[in-house]
Amino acid sequence: MGTSMAVWGIGVYFTLALVVAILSRRGNRSNMAGFFLGGRSMNGILSALSYSATTFSAFMMVGLAGLTYQGGVGALGFEIVYFTGVSLVALFGPRFWLAGKKYGYVTPSEMIGGRYASKSAAITTSIVSCLFLIPYCAVQLAGVGYLLQGITGDVLPFTAGVVMATVMAILFSYTAGIRSVVWTDALQAVIMILTSTLVVLFVVQGLGGFGQFFTDLETNHPGALAVPGNGYFDFLTFLGLTLPWFFFSLSNPQVSQRLFMPASLKGLRQMLIGFLMFGFIYTFVSVLWGFSALQMFPDLQTADLATPRLLSSELVPPVLGVIVMVGIMAAAVSTIDSIMLTLSSMVSRDIYGNASKQPNDAKQLRVAKIIMPVIAVLAFVFAELQLNLIAVLSVAASSGLIVAVPAFFGTFFWKRGTAAGVVSSVSLGAALVLILELFGSKPLGLASGIWGLVVSSLIFIGVSLVTKAPVEKAEAFTNITKRAKEGNKRAVS
Repeated sequence: MGTSMAVWGIGVYFTLALVVAILSRRGNRSNMAGFFLGGRSMNGILSALSYSATTFSAFMMVGLAGLTYQGGVGALGFEIVYFTGVSLVALFGPRFWLAGKKYGYVTPSEMIGGRYASKSAAITTSIVSCLFLIPYCAVQLAGVGYLLQGITGDVLPFTAGVVMATVMAILFSYTAGIRSVVWTDALQAVIMILTSTLVVLFVVQGLGGFGQFFTDLETNHPGALAVPGNGYFDFLTFLGLTLPWFFFSLSNPQVSQRLFMPASLKGLRQMLIGFLMFGFIYTFVSVLWGFSALQMFPDLQTADLATPRLLSSELVPPVLGVIVMVGIMAAAVSTIDSIMLTLSSMVSRDIYGNASKQPNDAKQLRVAKIIMPVIAVLAFVFAELQLNLIAVLSVAASSGLIVAVPAFFGTFFWKRGTAAGVVSSVSLGAALVLILELFGSKPLGLASGIWGLVVSSLIFIGVSLVTKAPVEKAEAFTNITKRAKEGNKRAVS
């Protein structure tokens, strides 16, 4: 694949996506719910495609493929655990949706603040989200940088890809808020699933078909088909990677915020089913990409270059390679602009809104639009550091966000949960994870995400038991839980 072809592909995608974003400029975008939630009127199919494109970012086709290249089939188990964690959407999704509809919540941290009757709880959760999500946003930028660098043979340097992705994310976010992101997500999701599946079939066929493919893999790289295989996925490493990923759909606000968006509970269920179907296919495609790169290029210095090298190989038709490259880049941009929107809404709604004496909706929206490029610049600076494996960095970010999980469980399932329990568990848990990550420390061999979840859970329970719970709010959210159960029973029957 030539550099000029790659540049033309990016140009065509950018033009097409920008047109789609502009055409999506309808509906009321003058308030927080309109700009960040699409007026809570998204249909199920569109929500499913957008949820998929946002979740399956550069992590999958670059990160998961790289993780498969590095550690073998354990990467598949790692991602399957994530799918089991999506069951949390079935549990929490209706409750989020009903609470958002009733109280007008725009962000998950706002909902926590409402449940525990505490501005401090909302502010603390928002600050921690920013602390760990900006590096995760940088991971997506780095994915684009590695992709273009590898495909063009260093003609387009790492920084060029990062700059392109940053500019696109800012433009798409500003054009129409979440509506433009959702519609461009839908376009990207279709491109991603069709082209990536087609390419992997081309590559496997070029390597002798599925039978020969796995025979050669077993012969030349036997460790790739076993766990722990080459030793990368020992039990503690696997547990440390998968536990934060299990709670991803709940702990990551750019994902859980989308539970407020569907127009109905039926649309929410359609979103979940569509996402699971998409993800099942995309996971196996990504793992096969990693195995293919391992056979063709067994001596890569950086595992995250597995996909770029594969796309530039002779087994992939250049035109198809460009389309897949664009799809991966689009997926990364989708996650970046979603994170930008979510974090800016949290800063304006939960931090500025709670600190301001007159936090009206219009002012919050203006602040959010100022914050978006600031977040993008911070992510850009972090991406330029080019730290570690993309997949590992993604999990490190989720390790920090996992400390909010006990507070979410307490929101709907434990009346004794208190604001003091939330503030102390989230802040101290986040500090612990940050220290462990900065020093690369694993006490007792356990990763930071495990310690973060255990310690934050103990603190949340302990502090809540010795402080006073907001009885009225706890009862109100218990009623939401009852309504969600009734809705699920009707759906099943």
